[in-house]
Amino acid sequence: MKVYHSINEFKVKNPILTVGTFDGVHLGHKKILDTIIQESKKLNGESVVLTLHPHPRKVLFPHEHNVFLLNTMDEKIRLLDKAGIDHLIIYPFTKEFASLSSCDFIEKILYNMLNVKQLIVGHDHHFGKDRQGNLETLRNCTKPFGFDVLKLEALLQDNQKISSTKIRNALFAGDISIANSYLGYRYFLSGKVISGNKVGRTIGFPTANIQQEQDKLIPKTGVYAVKVIVKHTTYNGMLNIGSKPTVSLKPEIGSEVHIFDFNENLYGKVIEIQFVKYIREEKKFKDKDALKEQLVTDKEQIQTFLNS
Repeated sequence: MKVYHSINEFKVKNPILTVGTFDGVHLGHKKILDTIIQESKKLNGESVVLTLHPHPRKVLFPHEHNVFLLNTMDEKIRLLDKAGIDHLIIYPFTKEFASLSSCDFIEKILYNMLNVKQLIVGHDHHFGKDRQGNLETLRNCTKPFGFDVLKLEALLQDNQKISSTKIRNALFAGDISIANSYLGYRYFLSGKVISGNKVGRTIGFPTANIQQEQDKLIPKTGVYAVKVIVKHTTYNGMLNIGSKPTVSLKPEIGSEVHIFDFNENLYGKVIEIQFVKYIREEKKFKDKDALKEQLVTDKEQIQTFLNS
């Protein structure tokens, strides 16, 4: 997949395109991505995703502090590449861009700059100023330029429409099975291992502390069964998200993972943590011995579950 950070670099014959933030690149998005790939083959074209960055809410509502993203841009690029997309345009979302009407967007960007041959959108897609661009508007706007708009119906799972919002809510509730089933892959955190307070190693549970990306959604606090990817090798592990109240007085929420059967130095290395199951809530123990006793129980439970 070729990635463009400037639309002026884009020169493609017969682009079949979709537009959106694609946060999570979930199964609903995958339906759209599969369709543009199929349509590009039919029309002797190439599949193109135009994604907006930063997230529109960060630009339109800069004082809000509740923008929680399922993917960083690097993660999104990786997922779109894995989906088989030919080209990704990362388009800067600004207030000026937000003020464009849907017809202006189609004429100035999709037609004049990209020469789009077909536009494919999801069931709830709206764009342009104040999200006025519904399907009828889009089709009226595209007629003068000779390309059509194809709208896809929502992807249902257990009679529920898959959406990024539902995935976020599931993660905030610790409902990993629902989140993963909507995503089509295990939700993950990826980041550099940084120095922690090193208390875990004193009780036989050394942990790797992960540097958290700004705006990346961190699921509900508690203990999780996880898979950990280190240099393309997968290990079982248990992750704690929380403030470690037994050993720390600081209120900051952090993520630290104990990797089973692993003793290498990971400082400065990037690892990936994939969520499999929520085990229990975080709690404060009377002392480190009580904490260690609970961690032994957690580890046994998680090993049994992950190995089953």
